[in-house]
Order: sequence, then structure tokens, then C-alpha cells
Amino acid sequence: MFFVRRGRRSRVREEGVGGGVSVRPRQTVKAKDTAHPLASPLTSCHRTLTAASTDGRSCYSGRGGGGGANELHNNQFYQCEENKPLLGEMSEGNNNSKLSAGPCKRSLHHCSSGMRYKLLHEGDIQVCVVKHPRTFLSKILTSKFLRRWEPHHLALTDSSLSSATPTGYMETSLSYSSIEDLQLLSWDNAPKYCVQLSFPGGTVLLQAANSYLRDQWFHSLQWKKKIYKYRKVLNNPSRWDVVLKEIKTLVDMALSSPLQDESIHQAPLHIISTLLAENSNLSTQDHENIIVAIAPLLENNHPPPDLCEFFCKHCRERPRSMVVIEVFTPVVQRILKHNMDFGKCPRLRLFTQEYILALNELNAGMEVVKKFVHSMHGPTGQCPHPRVLPNLVAVCLAAIYSCYEEFINSRDNSPSLKEIRNGCQQQNERKPPMPLRLLRPEPPTPPSSTLLPLSGTPSPPQPPPPAPLNPTPSIPMSFPTPSLPLSPPPSVVNSSEILVELERNNNSANTRQKGGPSGGDSEPNLIDCLLVSPAVNTLSIQLPAQADRVLGCFALILKMLSDYDDWRPALASLLQPIPFPKEALAHAKFTKELKYVIQRFAEDPRQEVHSCLLSVRSGKDGWFQLYSPGGVACDDDGELFASMVHILMGSCYKTKKFLLSLAENKLGPCMLLALRGNQTMVEILCLMLEYNIIENKDTQLQIISTLESTQVGLRMYEQLCDRQRELKELQRKGGPTRLTLPSKSTDADLARLLSSGSFGNLENLSLAFTNVTSACAEQLIKLPSLKQLNLWSTQFGDSGLRLLSEHLACLQVLNLCETPVTDAGLLALSSMKSLCSLNMNSTKLTADTYEDLKAKLPNLKDVDVRYTEAW
Repeated sequence: MFFVRRGRRSRVREEGVGGGVSVRPRQTVKAKDTAHPLASPLTSCHRTLTAASTDGRSCYSGRGGGGGANELHNNQFYQCEENKPLLGEMSEGNNNSKLSAGPCKRSLHHCSSGMRYKLLHEGDIQVCVVKHPRTFLSKILTSKFLRRWEPHHLALTDSSLSSATPTGYMETSLSYSSIEDLQLLSWDNAPKYCVQLSFPGGTVLLQAANSYLRDQWFHSLQWKKKIYKYRKVLNNPSRWDVVLKEIKTLVDMALSSPLQDESIHQAPLHIISTLLAENSNLSTQDHENIIVAIAPLLENNHPPPDLCEFFCKHCRERPRSMVVIEVFTPVVQRILKHNMDFGKCPRLRLFTQEYILALNELNAGMEVVKKFVHSMHGPTGQCPHPRVLPNLVAVCLAAIYSCYEEFINSRDNSPSLKEIRNGCQQQNERKPPMPLRLLRPEPPTPPSSTLLPLSGTPSPPQPPPPAPLNPTPSIPMSFPTPSLPLSPPPSVVNSSEILVELERNNNSANTRQKGGPSGGDSEPNLIDCLLVSPAVNTLSIQLPAQADRVLGCFALILKMLSDYDDWRPALASLLQPIPFPKEALAHAKFTKELKYVIQRFAEDPRQEVHSCLLSVRSGKDGWFQLYSPGGVACDDDGELFASMVHILMGSCYKTKKFLLSLAENKLGPCMLLALRGNQTMVEILCLMLEYNIIENKDTQLQIISTLESTQVGLRMYEQLCDRQRELKELQRKGGPTRLTLPSKSTDADLARLLSSGSFGNLENLSLAFTNVTSACAEQLIKLPSLKQLNLWSTQFGDSGLRLLSEHLACLQVLNLCETPVTDAGLLALSSMKSLCSLNMNSTKLTADTYEDLKAKLPNLKDVDVRYTEAW
């Protein structure tokens, strides 16, 4: 370095690592430089150098071989390395106290400027490597005039900085451990944006296209370097008090970093979780101190799997610790609000489960759990977080499943359901099953090789089955008992350790007329594989004490969830497929606890709730079958079954499909409850007779005798007979073929008109511009010859369409223009194969429903879909 005095001006020139950095004393900083957040420290460096030049003294002390210019760089360039301890190691300060009067720390600039950057993992940048000059010739060769830049695609790995093309300057990777210093570079007279990486023996310069990209590279490299150091140092800890101090420093570094990336907070959590996994002999106090130290990172981040395991262990060992309430509560709340899939991280679900069990161990017990569930729902009537309910249900289902896991594993080694049905012919080829904790007051009597006869299914000759354990007597009647018993003796099979009873069909005569049951190769349904007869109260499952507490806790949570009106529709939909193991459904305590939830569904007037009591698809059993008389969960002589049928009457009780299912599977329970005076069941039996659901004459006589045995039944049966006489009069041949009701007519007007004479010949009925609603469908289905129906501009809705689609199969022309029908009702028209003209103008028809109707109605030729989504 040398001084050249020109008049009253002096210049300071430095030829070395910085190469061509010049500072003009007494020169004011430009306005745009002052606005930059780094302007103030830069001005301080200018003033320091100006004072040194005026005094004629050297402004740095050399380090030998011309390398003394580094001290100038350490002060003129921005000093941004954080002075934070790393396991007791403190960062080195500047040797020249005079030049370090205005250091520039990263935490001060970027927190104040508010700039945020995304963490770089790779990118294109210009690279230049400058070796420390040892001789005068090498000093000339490293000057800025002979400097060479190389373009490289650099990757920031976990341990080093490497190039995709390892040639030239970046032939070998640069390890983070070899980087001594990391600084930002700036020139007054040249718009270059560089980052300086100092390593033993030289310097690496990275030149970016702009200042933002330069700062992004700088912070990304600094982060990678810091994380690499913490990962190495915390890998072999010696003193845990120092480790705790460094964990706090690591957490503070992650929170104050200007980088915005998921890995910024996840990387420290993974380091700490690895540290805890490799040091399992920590004291309880150390556990709590570490949990409290990392708590700020968990406010906006899910804990990694290993950390979840550590949290689960703490919840199990110290459920009454204040850490559970103060630290884990916001973490679990965030998991329940934001988690999208527990399948990707099952330990998050396990941690939530253990946290809830820890709350249950407190003095208040379930009151604390109830307050937690209420806090997740919120004080308003509508929960603002849509993921809370599915996540809570997932946790409850997994916890309940774990209670019966031992029984499920034992079942996996037992004969399959098909083998149970076929008599377990290959039992000798199986491994011996694991013992189950089943309490049986009587030893199993039937052998496991007994072939179960199915009602209505021919079977080859077999040895006679043993006597049933507890045969159920049939219902006493005042008339000759028909050939079909209401409650036949159940067939019993003992499969290794599981007592199974199969119920015969209550209406085998109707089943034979419908074609009989499916073939013997089909898998029996859920009810057939469980306890279907009330005589099977002998089977019970004994759970361990801990499993029994878990079952009680999470069954009560399901009860609490069903008490919230806004959660009930989604809860009913989630539980509709019966997502519980068979062992749980065979456990009397569990089904008794769950009965409250099903009762809440049955009391809800919303169709989307109570319709979930039915099976999710045909051939599968639902809660309706499970809690009906004869079902495995029924313990109240059909009270819940009657309430379920009553609520279902509002939506689907008049559909033939629902009545057919009751007649085929639950006719006996319906007749029993009707015999006891249940008005809902009396109405169901009357509807079966009115719609000719029962084809067997003996069964019809039995139903009539049941109705006549009570006052309410006799009264409703007489009303049915009156309706039948009116129906015969209405359907008697004669009367007009075309009929148009006056405008503004109502449902009552239509009912009075049709009851005034015979309309057996009526083929064309126009109700256009009247005030009729879906209720008039009950009158329309009594017209056997109706082929054309005009409902233009009426209030006829979806429920009426569903009823028409089942009873008016011969309808050919239907006008629904300007009616409030939607896809839910229009889809039911797919069963009316005779339709050739359909007007859906100005309805809520969608394109998908329109395509579905065209595919399922082959005779449909004239369609009007104007002013709809399908237009």
C-alpha cells in the first residue's frame, strides 16, 4: 500500500485480496447509498480511513506476503457473522480496535430492513479464487486486472459447497468447516455484488447479478455453515448444561434468521431429535428443560417423528408435568388444526393420543379433556378449523383399535370368515391360534368342523348340529303360526377361541321368492359374523386395565363430538362405514358407550345426519342393522331401532327399497314392536301392506293379526282399508283422459278432485302454474294410466321426484321447467326407462347429471336443458 499526495488531496489504494478498492477521503456518501441499510456502517469505515490518511499513518497492519490487506477487508466490508457462542466457542473479534468502531451485524441490519429470502440449495453464480500472495510476482498476478471469473452451478449440500462441473476453481468441494469467515463485498466505483469466503490460504469470491441475490447467497451459506457446525458439535455432547445453552442459541438463530423456508425450523428440530434419540439416559429435569428450550420452534412447525417419540415418552412417564399443559397444548392444537394426513406421519397421531391420555390422568380427568375439545371447537356455533374434527376422529379410531389389537392379531391366525361359514374344513392346516381373553360361562359345545346350514340355501348332507345354547321362543299369536318363524333358533359355531352365532333369515319365504341368498362363496356380512341373536349375551371381552381406560377416554370424546351440531353431519359421515374392528362391536361395553352417539344421529332432523345410519352401500351392514333387535349391539328391546325408523320416515320410509329391506331382514322385530303398541312400527306394517311389499299370504295374515291386536294398530288398519277402497274407486276404469287444474290450485285441491270420482283412464295431467308441492306425489302415484305430467312453474321438489320414479314406471312425458328440483331428485329419474320427453329448463341441473341421464334413459329423445349448467 502506498500514498500518493496530489496537492491537498490524498488517495488510499490497496492491491491485494480486495483488488482495486479505493476510498476517497472527504467525499460524502451519495443519497442512494445512505438509504441502504448498510450505509451507516460504511460511512463509519470511510471516516476512519479518512482520519488515518490525513495523519499520514498506515491504516492496517500487514500479515506478511502482501496479505495484510485482509485487515482492511475485515472492516471496509460488512462484518455480518453473528457473535453467538457455539458450545463455549466465541467468535474472534477484529485485532484493530480503531477500525472496528462500526461493525455491521446481520441481526441488526436484516431485522430492521425486513428483507426475507428463500433458502438456496443450488444456483448459477460467478466464482473467483484468490490465493494469498507470497511473492511480489504472485501479488501482481492476483491483482484485479488479471483476475479471472468462472461461471459455475453451485450446490449447497449439508457439508460442503460443490459445483455441478468440478473444474477450474471448483475442482474440489469447499467444506463448510474450512470457511473461516463469510462477508459481503461492495465497491464504490464498480457495481459488483460479491460474497467473500475466506479459507486457509486464500479467498473465494462469489459474484451475483444483483444485491438481493448476493444477500440470498450470503444468508444461505451462513445458515448452512452454522447448521453444519451445530450438527457436528452436538453429535458428541459432554456437558448437558452447555448443551442446553447451545440448544437455546440454536433456537434463537433459527427464529432470527431472515430466511423463509420450512427447513429453517425443521433442521434444528431434527438435530435436537437426533441428540435425544442417541442419549436416552437423560434425567427428567433435562427432558423438561430441553422441551421448554425448543418450544418456540414448535409454535409454527410440526415436531419430527423422533421428537414425537420423545414427547410420547414424556407424556407416559410424567402425565402430570406442567410441561404437558404449557408446552404440549399449543403443539397438539396446531397438529389438529393443520395436519392433513396422519398416514404420512403416524407418530403425530400417536403423540396427540398420548397427550389426551395424559390430560385424562390429571385430577379433573375427563373435565380437562372436555375443556380441551371445547377449545378446539371454539366458543362460536361453527368451528373455524375444518381439519379438527377429522383429525380428532382419526385419533379416536386409532386409540380404540389399539385396545383390541391383541384380539385382532389372534383373529388373523384363526379361520377366515369364509372358512367359518364353510365349517373350517382346513383347520388342521393352520397354525395354532393365540389365546384370547374371552369370558364364557359355558364351555363351547359344537365342534369347529360343523357345517353351518343357511336358510334358503341347499346344502349337502351333514351330521346333525348340536342343540343351541339358548333357543329363542317364538312370539305368541292368537292365530295359527305361519310356516315362517319370527325368531328361529340360532346356529352356533366355535372357531378356535371365538364364539360366533349366525342368524337365519327372518323371512326365508320372501327370500326364496326373490331368488334366495347369494352363493356360498360370498363373504358373510358383518352382522352374520358377529353375535346376531339376543341369546349370545354369553360372549364378552375382558380388556386390561390400561386398555379399558383408553377405551373409556376416547369413547367419551366421540360422545362429546356428537354433541356439537356443526360437527354432527361430518361425524356421521365418518362413522357411517363402521370403522371399528369386529372385536370392538362384539364388546358390550364399547357398543353401550357408542349407543349415545347413534342416538344423537337418530335425533337429528337433518337428512345428511340420520341417513348415515343406513349402510354406506348395498350388501354392507350399517348402524341401523347393528342396533336393531337381533343385532349385536341391541340391548334395549328395540327402543333405539324404533327411533331410527321414525327419523328415517321423514326421508326414505316410503321408498320401496327401504321397506323391502325391512321386510326381508327386520320383519320380526317390526312385528314385535308393533305388537307392543309402537306407532312407528304400526305405520311401517301398514305401508308394507299398502305397497304390496309382502307377497306371502301367510305373512300378510300375520301382519294383519298383529295390527288388529292393538287399538292404534286397529285404527290405522281401518284407515288403510278405507284408502284401499278409495284407491280401487279411483283406479276403476272410466273418467277423463286429460285433466288440467286451475291456476293457484293446492295439494288439498288435487286430493279432493281425485277423491271425487274414477280416474283410471287419466293419461295426461297438467298442474302447470299451480301451488302444488312434493306432497301431491302421494296422490299422483295412485294414477296407474298416467303417461304425461306437466309440473311447469310449481314447487314440486326432489322428494316428490323420488316417489314418482318408484311408482310411475310408465310415465313418458315429464315437464319440470322452472321447478326447484336439483341433481339429488333428477338422478332418481334414471329408473324411469319409458321417459321419451323431459323438460328441465331453468332447473339446477348440472352437466354430469345430464350425461348420466342420457346414458341411462335409452328412449329419451326430446330434452330441454336451456338455462341450466348443462346448456
